[in-house]
Amino acid sequence: MTMRALIVAPAWVGDAIMIQPLLMRLKKMSMEIDVLSPAWAAPLFARMPEVGQIHVSPFRHGELALYRRFSLARRLRGYTHAYILPYSFKSALIPFFAGIPYRHGFTGEARYGLINVRHVLDKSALPRAVDRFAQLANEPGTPLERPVPFPRLVSTLEQQRATLRELGLEEDGEAPIIFCPGAEYGSAKRWPVEHFASLALALGKEGARIWLVGSDKDKILADAILALLPERARAGFRNLCGATMLLQAIDVIAFSRLVICNDSGLMHVAAALNRPLVALFGSSSPDFTPPLSEKAEIARLNLECSPCFKRECPLGHLDCLYKLTPELALAASNRLIS
Repeated sequence: MTMRALIVAPAWVGDAIMIQPLLMRLKKMSMEIDVLSPAWAAPLFARMPEVGQIHVSPFRHGELALYRRFSLARRLRGYTHAYILPYSFKSALIPFFAGIPYRHGFTGEARYGLINVRHVLDKSALPRAVDRFAQLANEPGTPLERPVPFPRLVSTLEQQRATLRELGLEEDGEAPIIFCPGAEYGSAKRWPVEHFASLALALGKEGARIWLVGSDKDKILADAILALLPERARAGFRNLCGATMLLQAIDVIAFSRLVICNDSGLMHVAAALNRPLVALFGSSSPDFTPPLSEKAEIARLNLECSPCFKRECPLGHLDCLYKLTPELALAASNRLIS
């Protein structure tokens, strides 16, 4: 009998990328793998060779919509296994309604019965998010096989060139340096725009092309960075925040020679594309969600007050980011470029 797995994907870009080692292990078990994903994350799974069909989840965050979940579940019958990556009660409903025999996941939010291959989370044994996802390929209670492989997204040179043409970007010359100034979680994860501007001036002395990449919410940050630069220094800059879809952002980042990024979804994209990466950590910790790449350098200060994991600095000073100077990021950048 063919084993067919339905993956109920998480709702964050970084988490969506970090489930790929689980998919790799399921593929080695000769499973056919499909994914139930939010629409915005579908491009990520389209660039994972393990994934077959992508089913788009139409539900908004927090929406129960029991009848519509039941209707979708009727169209998803026939799978032998389901792997439910989010911890929420709602995320386990569709596999249950679909009658999928083996429903794997951590016990989570009152999910007894909905999940029948239940793992109990031991945070000390599984300190990283990627370890926790990969554990679900095991039988409950068995130790995780290590090392856990790094996620890897596919972006071919042909795909990159097509995307550059769509965006009106130059292919010729030295590959660009990418700045990703945003972080969806909050201001305590965003390196100051003044620091990005100072780093841009230092890197731009060598005539580097610098492209700013992010969502439409990040455009105000990118505009603020550019506003801090003298007009003569802006020639090699392109503000692409809000101008790219996720699939295009993947290809633009894949085309780069260096990425400077906050702890964000695009940090995990850059790591999964194996690009040289300086990852800037303030209120969060690389112990839980590090960039999974041998080409990544982590820039952090390890202050007494961090990591606090807050959206905004509870002390009001943001020392973990302001004292993380452009000089420190420049030194890391130079090590990677050289």
